[in-house]
Amino acid sequence: MSPPVLQSLIADRWVGTEPASLLRSAIDGSAVAHTHAEAIDFAQAVHHARTVGVPALLKLDFQQRASLLKALAAYLLERKEVLYALSRHTGATRADSWIDIEGGTGTLFAYAGVGAGDLPSGNVVHEGPAMPLGKTGVFAGTHILVPRRGVAVHINAFNFPIWGLLEKFAPSFLAGMPCIGKPATATSYLTEAVVRMIHDSGLLPPGSLQLVIGATGDLLDRLSEADVVTFTGSADTAARLRVHPNLVARSIPFNAEADSLNCAVLAPEVGPDDEAFDLFVKEVAREMTAKAGQKCTAIRRAIVPRRHMDAVAERLAARLAKTVVGDPAVEGVKMGALASKAQQADVAERVALLARGNEVAFSAEAGRAPGTAFSPLGDGVAGGAFFSPTLLLCRDGWANTAVHDVEAFGPVSTLMPYDELDEAVALAARGRGSLVSTLVTTRPQVAAYVVPQMAAMHGRVHILDPQAAPESTGHGSPLPQLKHGGPGRAGGGEELGGVRAVKHYLQRAAVQGSPTMLAAVTGEYVRGAAVQESELHPFRKWYDDLAIGDSLLTHRRTVSEADIVAFGGISGDYFYMHFDEIAAKESPFGKRIAHGYFVLSAAAGLFVSPSPGPVLANYGLDTLRFVKPVGIGDTIQARLTCKRKTDKPARKGQPPQGVVAWDVQVTNQLGELVASYDILTLVLKRPGEPA
Repeated sequence: MSPPVLQSLIADRWVGTEPASLLRSAIDGSAVAHTHAEAIDFAQAVHHARTVGVPALLKLDFQQRASLLKALAAYLLERKEVLYALSRHTGATRADSWIDIEGGTGTLFAYAGVGAGDLPSGNVVHEGPAMPLGKTGVFAGTHILVPRRGVAVHINAFNFPIWGLLEKFAPSFLAGMPCIGKPATATSYLTEAVVRMIHDSGLLPPGSLQLVIGATGDLLDRLSEADVVTFTGSADTAARLRVHPNLVARSIPFNAEADSLNCAVLAPEVGPDDEAFDLFVKEVAREMTAKAGQKCTAIRRAIVPRRHMDAVAERLAARLAKTVVGDPAVEGVKMGALASKAQQADVAERVALLARGNEVAFSAEAGRAPGTAFSPLGDGVAGGAFFSPTLLLCRDGWANTAVHDVEAFGPVSTLMPYDELDEAVALAARGRGSLVSTLVTTRPQVAAYVVPQMAAMHGRVHILDPQAAPESTGHGSPLPQLKHGGPGRAGGGEELGGVRAVKHYLQRAAVQGSPTMLAAVTGEYVRGAAVQESELHPFRKWYDDLAIGDSLLTHRRTVSEADIVAFGGISGDYFYMHFDEIAAKESPFGKRIAHGYFVLSAAAGLFVSPSPGPVLANYGLDTLRFVKPVGIGDTIQARLTCKRKTDKPARKGQPPQGVVAWDVQVTNQLGELVASYDILTLVLKRPGEPA
């Protein structure tokens, strides 16, 4: 039976029937699939994304798109075993595939949470607060983020065929941008499999995701100013793409996440008898062998105190010697193959460059009889792309420049010494910018000294100590909540990072106008904007009936000494400013003042509607500030205004509801602001309304 022909998904149709390049299994060299020979109509792909994908996505808001991401993650997770079976051909073990497959679905879940928790109902993000631009408050300015109404082109590397696609798709989809994904050809059969699942699910709006198998042709020439390009792969390829004439001419945002010479530093206070020493050895060995070292975040340089260099080399070699390499289907195998024979040849060539002037501290081939080759476990593995874990030892990291310039993208790392901590930091920086570094230390003062310096040249700094070790996700694990990207050689871009990543796919604009106009644009109440007052208390309104700007001006309350004494007795707060007449007079306020939290509580007493109603609960305060002191005899009043509404999807066992943020301004008898904050409430929807 001939291997299947992979197809591209263009304009929501599968394209390709004629075989072209043959893709082989990294395990035994057997045929897995062909790419297709048919040329792709990239004009059609881009046109479809703009005319079908953009309108379909913008019919939904951030919250609705977040719900679709969550549903898609659950759908893929239910079918993961199909992907695991195919992933074996990439050379990945079950643990390696877990990073790719369930790391990918986990990223979808994470961005679903970002959308639900951090983004509004609608397609405008208000980056407030608004700021007055005039003397009387009738002219103000703020910033908004809006969908770019373009297409996101994602070009991915071979090492994570699923996660690589999904970690870019999730934030761009959430931002309302249709995606065209182009995986690296060598492992594109796994990407095609997951895109088929996504397409078959029927969960996504039409035009949301297209897939390119093979070359990108003239795709980049067809992009315009509203589009975005992201790339993961080699630094050399990133440099070429960055200066693509059309991208430069149209100032199209280009985000690169490139391979880099990441490092791990063992702090000078850690010795061979310490737990942290073993943590360092374990971390380096794990990063060398996970995905057979084919991770853009893998540790390529291990920088250790000179006096411990031989001890580190000995323990690392002993640990690597226990790594069983072979077909992941064979029980006991811990490391699989490189992704392809071409990759195997490339790694061998680069190891030869790195070995010049250095020592080989460990290789499975070292010490064998002449003609005895490295022997992975499994049938047919002679045709596979296996490579032995290889640890090099560089005695002088200053004289040998190759260790800071040449990356062998496989199970390869170089050990090098330092004498002083500043030298370790300087050696790390010779990588010219990296995605991630690890510092293994037991002393907080060492971390405080080293990390700010490392952060200047690394996108992420992982501090590993015995306390963090039980829960640490490790050096090589980019997390959806945190930035993934680095300066210099690492590409200069940012991937992931929670809501930061979503904002990369949105367009920021400054908006100026009256507060009323700004409120209309942002979908949030802006102080100074027109409000609506009615006899019906805002807390008596269903979520569906509340409008931005619905407001209540409360009755007044005069603060007495008895209030301060009673609140002090209840709270236990006897701070001198509230009770010591003499000390208070000598303070900048010149008098005794009420507790700030009494003012907060008294304001709640002014605006809360006590009877049961649509408001279920107050679950938090934001932006609380006590602006001016409130003294004995001062009179306070509060204004409560509906500031922002965020619809929430229905949850099993809970009535339909949404989140309402209320702007609260507490003023004194002179009309001066004394306290300012937002309160967050859960508010029921009208019974019978759709969830």
